[in-house]
Amino acid sequence: MRLVALVLEQQEQTVFQRLREWYLDAKHKSGKKRRELGVTSCFAPLLQWIVRLWGNGNRQLVLVLDATTLGERWTILSISVVVCECAIPVAWKVLGGHEKGSWRPHWEGLLTHLEGSIPADWQVLVMADRGLYARWLFQVIIDCGWHPFLRINLGVKARAVGEETFDWISRWTPTPGTSWKGTVECFAGKGSRLKCTLLMHWEAGYESAWAVLTDLEPEEAEVSWYGMRTWIETGFKDFKRGLWGWHHSKMVEASRVERLWLAMAVAQLWTVSVGCQAEEEQRQKPLGESLPVKHIARRRRKRPAGQPPERRLSCVVRGRLGLVATLFTAEILPCGRLLPEAWPQIITTRRQAAIGLGPASTGTQTRAEASRASTSADGCLTALKNLYLKDPPRPPKLHIVGELLTRYCKD
Repeated sequence: MRLVALVLEQQEQTVFQRLREWYLDAKHKSGKKRRELGVTSCFAPLLQWIVRLWGNGNRQLVLVLDATTLGERWTILSISVVVCECAIPVAWKVLGGHEKGSWRPHWEGLLTHLEGSIPADWQVLVMADRGLYARWLFQVIIDCGWHPFLRINLGVKARAVGEETFDWISRWTPTPGTSWKGTVECFAGKGSRLKCTLLMHWEAGYESAWAVLTDLEPEEAEVSWYGMRTWIETGFKDFKRGLWGWHHSKMVEASRVERLWLAMAVAQLWTVSVGCQAEEEQRQKPLGESLPVKHIARRRRKRPAGQPPERRLSCVVRGRLGLVATLFTAEILPCGRLLPEAWPQIITTRRQAAIGLGPASTGTQTRAEASRASTSADGCLTALKNLYLKDPPRPPKLHIVGELLTRYCKD
């Protein structure tokens, strides 16, 4: 607050009151004929802004539907654009943590607000995880002129073209390393039956196969694209402890939270675009090519010549640092560009559990998972070694180390 007041050369209390009244409802503001900001009116312009910043001549865009919570206070239904492993919210609905009722009208309303904001000749995928799949959602996405890309559980039946009876879809990917795609009638019940394309793949290291439904033809789609859905999780992290600190909010009105999300969405868009552009500029610079052939940096490099290094900073963090540096050097603030990468053609193997003894669902280790670790002395020593030799190294949780040491001593 103090920093904004200094930049604007205004009184701190004046800036505080202006920002406070921005997120208040009209009835809570002093004076007559006061107005309030309708957040839904900003959804389409926000998405159109992203389209204008979309670079590289790319005409492919991915929207992801998902929900996140803030303790037991709030549940937010969010639609985000994912790009370069980041997520930018473009539409959202804030619900009470214990609010009952169907989410269907909210999702339909959010998609309706965004309809027509993307050029008709663009290829748009709309992704959602297994818990959100519904036949009506599949159809609503098609009605918007976009392509559903929805994951489903393996406990359903389907029949391929030419088959008469329905059978479990797991038969098409029985073991890790197997893939299948084709046109099917999915779901045996007549009320939920859907003719669509089914994409399946079981990647080694995963507990089960991916099963994705879409309206694209089998030869036009790759199940590996679904990996981009997880990028929305990084966006939720950015909004909370990762960057913008939403978890510190004490707001008690849903409408106020929605306006706060608008401010954070604009900040996210700005920083991601600046970070994307900065990352691209860094890639254009030759990495060690000017060094002598026998230089130690070139001899120890493992990646092929010309291949950019692994992303060490997310685009949103890189963009925020770039903006701070611009302020320090008193330069003009950049606008940035969104420079999407090619959609993935392979499924990347997930990180192993923190103790290194098996695949994890999210790349982190819980106490329950640690309790299921190997109880042998060799297994405990291996787990401790993996904790400290991970690349990049990550500090382990103390309770995991304690359990492993206790088991080792017992053996």
